[in-house]
Amino acid sequence: MSEGWDPVAFKARVDQVLHRFVAVEADALAAVDAALAPVAEQLESAVASGKRLRAAFCYWGWRGGGQPDSDALVRAAASMELVHAAAVVHDDLIDDSPLRHGRPTAHRALRAALPHHPRPAGAARSLAMLVGDLLMSLAGQLFVGSGLPAAYLGRARPLWAALARELIAGECLEILHTGTVPDTAASLKVIRYKTAKYTVEQPLLIGGALAGASPRLSEGYSAYGLPLGEAFQLRDDLLGLFGDPERTGKADGDDLRGHRPTALLAETWRLADAEQRERLNVLLGAGGSGAGGSGPSGTGIDGTRADGAGDGSGHGSGDGSGGPGDADRAEEVRALMRSLKAPERVERMIAARVEEALRALDELDAPPIAVATLTALAHSASTRSS
Repeated sequence: MSEGWDPVAFKARVDQVLHRFVAVEADALAAVDAALAPVAEQLESAVASGKRLRAAFCYWGWRGGGQPDSDALVRAAASMELVHAAAVVHDDLIDDSPLRHGRPTAHRALRAALPHHPRPAGAARSLAMLVGDLLMSLAGQLFVGSGLPAAYLGRARPLWAALARELIAGECLEILHTGTVPDTAASLKVIRYKTAKYTVEQPLLIGGALAGASPRLSEGYSAYGLPLGEAFQLRDDLLGLFGDPERTGKADGDDLRGHRPTALLAETWRLADAEQRERLNVLLGAGGSGAGGSGPSGTGIDGTRADGAGDGSGHGSGDGSGGPGDADRAEEVRALMRSLKAPERVERMIAARVEEALRALDELDAPPIAVATLTALAHSASTRSS
């Protein structure tokens, strides 16, 4: 990426910290009772892979504050990935997503551990919720036990509180806006709080606080981090519908089945005429939600019932598993989005936000290597294919 910065080597350092730390915690959990082994396995699975972008932004928040490389800081930065792992488990649970990184999500995988339970699906969801809770707790444990001086850690404590509060706020907003009339401004607010802040801005600010960053530098981190974090999630929304599932590792059309209030869907709705909106209602309502979506069975994109979709009993034609017709409906939605040039509109939104982030770097009072690396990270975060 830039002189003195090897992203592959950095990812390996973070992976080593995470895998060792979580393996010890998983073993301690399984030692309580042998029945907990599948739950412990999901703890390790949650951190098995990832780009480690959040750790990288935390690390460069530290380096941008003029601090040298530090193994203790890498351990602290790795805690950002445990926050992400917790958020992913909870998010997949809320959305009933079947796949993550090409593997069954925690609440799906844990069904195998409950062959005799009277309600295995519900019980597996409960277990997954607890896995996510434990991962969030472990994030704080790894951070405070990183080996950094207590005074440094104390400077970052308020930011940890903000990170958790804003992440939960964004997740709640997504749930609250699901099933309402699509609105781009509302979707962008969800993106900002659910993803942008904890993916880029807060890791940078936390790394900067640990380093003793000046208020001016922290302001620069926010000016860079917020638009870049939004660009990151907008790219994710495009990949969720137009990306290659073999590369993304997620179920194709998952956002559509869950009626998620993405900016892509909101822009499609904004650009559509009355006839096209009615067709979107039919296509998305026909998928229902059954056990797999987050909206009521037979409900269209704007909260109205779609003709012939479900019977109001919670047993719509879709079950979140990609049943017959789902692929055809998703392809028709994609075709409508293309005809309205909604993907191009979202691409322009991404480009504008990346440009805003890069302009902020021009004003950043940080060492050249930090500015160069943050520039490279901006491009890799916004142009990725997975």
